Amino acid sequence: MAGAELGGVQGRVAELVAVRARAVAGPGEEATRAQRAKGKLTVRERIELLLDPGSFNEVGQLRRHRATGFGLEARRPHTDGVVTGWGTVEGRTVFVYAHDFRIFGGALGEAHAEKIHKVMDMAIAAGAPLVSLNDGAGARIQEGVSALAGYGGIFQRNTRASGVIPQISVMLGPCAGGAAYSPALTDFVFMVRDTSQMFITGPDVVRAVTGEEISQNGLGGADVHAETSGVCHFAYDDEETCLAEVRYLLSMLPANNRENPPAVPAEDLTGRATGALLDLVPADGNRPYDMHRVIEEIVDDGEVLEVHERWARNIICALARLDGQTVGIVASQPAVLAGVLDIEASEKAARFVQFCDAFNIPLLTLLDVPGFLPGVDQEHGGIIRHGAKLLYAYCNASVPRISLVLRKAYGGAYIVMDSQSIGADLTFAWPTNEIAVMGAEGAANVIFRKQIAAADDPEAVRARVAKEYRAELMHPYYAAERGLVDDVIDPAATREVLVRSLAMLRTKHADLPARKHGNPPQ
Repeated sequence: MAGAELGGVQGRVAELVAVRARAVAGPGEEATRAQRAKGKLTVRERIELLLDPGSFNEVGQLRRHRATGFGLEARRPHTDGVVTGWGTVEGRTVFVYAHDFRIFGGALGEAHAEKIHKVMDMAIAAGAPLVSLNDGAGARIQEGVSALAGYGGIFQRNTRASGVIPQISVMLGPCAGGAAYSPALTDFVFMVRDTSQMFITGPDVVRAVTGEEISQNGLGGADVHAETSGVCHFAYDDEETCLAEVRYLLSMLPANNRENPPAVPAEDLTGRATGALLDLVPADGNRPYDMHRVIEEIVDDGEVLEVHERWARNIICALARLDGQTVGIVASQPAVLAGVLDIEASEKAARFVQFCDAFNIPLLTLLDVPGFLPGVDQEHGGIIRHGAKLLYAYCNASVPRISLVLRKAYGGAYIVMDSQSIGADLTFAWPTNEIAVMGAEGAANVIFRKQIAAADDPEAVRARVAKEYRAELMHPYYAAERGLVDDVIDPAATREVLVRSLAMLRTKHADLPARKHGNPPQ
């Protein structure tokens, strides 16, 4: 009798092994060939690239939908078109859900959504990052409103997790309609060129409503969202590179908002001199230069992960390390639009500052900003409220904040970009700094307007009074003498000063006022 029972158990185990094998294999070779023909990996290949080898633990592998009608009752594959679970990235827990386009085109139904809801709840409870690998055709039309309710549950959890755990969306195929709002609610969006698209209404609807002819990539491809809309933070040519960069980003982030970012042993010397900066940055404030080279000279080993690299390029937002510690960098880019702030630059920097503040990442701001971009389009487009977003984000940030003025820092843009008056913990400047309401020539035109107009040689008078204004109010030590800059430093000592300052601020604690939440400008 015992032997029979043992044989029965062994038979059941063999049956389980067979069922799991079918679930892992998916819908068959034909569907897999079709996936590869589109230049895309399969769902499990993607998970293997994202996570450490052998670390994936699947949840809900045997789940099947219960829907009937429209032929669904005859098609009930395991996983229901989404693979969910957890694993590790460089030994740290990460939760993941990944659409399987081979099953129902990755479309979301009730069971599919419930699997995603569960893994999202698990990520929030465990305090670990959540990565979604998106390759789906939207809501499963055959399941009607149940599918739409499933999206609602995802959006609600995206919002609940915001600022609590890092959320990363990786677009590896289509993402249309309401489905696109989940990535938009997450912290970072990665896309792969040619194979991934995001849009609310597709080309067919656009054509029917507006008469415009456009392709899927032209409407919502990776390059469009990386350069024009700003929806995409990172765009890559292939899935392998994309997923490797997701791993790199995760290595720089904390698991949740209660932890600090992971530190790594720094091979770069703390006190390494940065004398090359003397040649990289021209003393003449009208000459452009590439701020990327300045950042690379300052940070550990020159390694920088730039966010929104191709959108609003007049400002740089990047993650890097200083002495092994993750830091968020916001920097003017004089090589693009002279580094002015405009609507898109303000929005880009504001959200990056908010992200860094939410996840305990210190902020370093590098200023060479001549002001806000003038123009009717900017004013009518709401530069006031958009600029206020950046101001609000900095004022609200409680992480360590250091600002460094390299050259120009004029007017409202100087104040907005983490000046001491809005709460920067430490402010430094190079001897080439010019901190003022506006440039000397513009100031002279306002203050000495009548004298210039009445002069026999207006240009000579304008040059003389501008020189006087610069000497009186724009010399390198004016702000330091008034306590608005903590120190004027040698550019060659920049890295050492920043590393030591961040080390001091690492234990900073800030008490925030009691409130439900603020009401930031929109």
